Amino acid sequence: MFNVQVDGLPAASADIFPDWNVHDRFGLVIDEAFGGIGATHLLQLAMTLFYDIKPSRRTTLAVYPEIYAFHIGKGHGAHAPYDFWPARREIILSNDHREILDAINDRGITRIAVPDRRPRQVVHRPKEEDAAFDRIVSAFVYSPSGRAENADIVIAGNDKRTEYNPRQALRPFSPERSPSAVSTAARPVKESDTSYTDWLRERKDDVSDGQRLAIEQRRERLRERGVVSESYRRVGVSDALSILAGAGVLS
Repeated sequence: MFNVQVDGLPAASADIFPDWNVHDRFGLVIDEAFGGIGATHLLQLAMTLFYDIKPSRRTTLAVYPEIYAFHIGKGHGAHAPYDFWPARREIILSNDHREILDAINDRGITRIAVPDRRPRQVVHRPKEEDAAFDRIVSAFVYSPSGRAENADIVIAGNDKRTEYNPRQALRPFSPERSPSAVSTAARPVKESDTSYTDWLRERKDDVSDGQRLAIEQRRERLRERGVVSESYRRVGVSDALSILAGAGVLS
């Protein structure tokens, strides 16, 4: 469902996430209203690899991908339609950079995406940075708009289904996308779980109707023939932690 470029050349998911393994966990740092929508394709690619590396996760097991959303300062809208589920996979934190890194380390994140913010040089709690350096393999900068500056990765959807998650996140209670829909599959899915609907309602007021509309319109401007191209920038883990420290900080 994706066309991938790295440094302007055709590439594969393995070029973006080298040496992906069964223990990898993807973390997405979010600091503005539905900011994670700007990392849709990177997230979806990581989710695909989660299942590809161990096909039984699609068949004999009933598991959601090991992905975690870290909301900075407040909740920024439920991203659960992307399969950040159960609700413990969306962690709402303060603006304290130490708490943020603690939470990332607690979840064992190995691949991380941070919003494109001004880096800050900060001091973390003892050993927490070293723990991150020891474990995190890949770090990326994304833009909530979908287009990061100085990008070296481009992921373009080539199937309209790649835009399902952004639509569902922004308008989960639209009649045609009701979260109470029952799966026709043999196993229950989150949409048939009342706690899922409760979580979406609990987070509904994180984002105003006006903000939702503006984000929808921004996403629509990226569309060509119903699909979207997004760009990202690879960075070192040290740089990612400095950028992470700038997330949620008012300039």
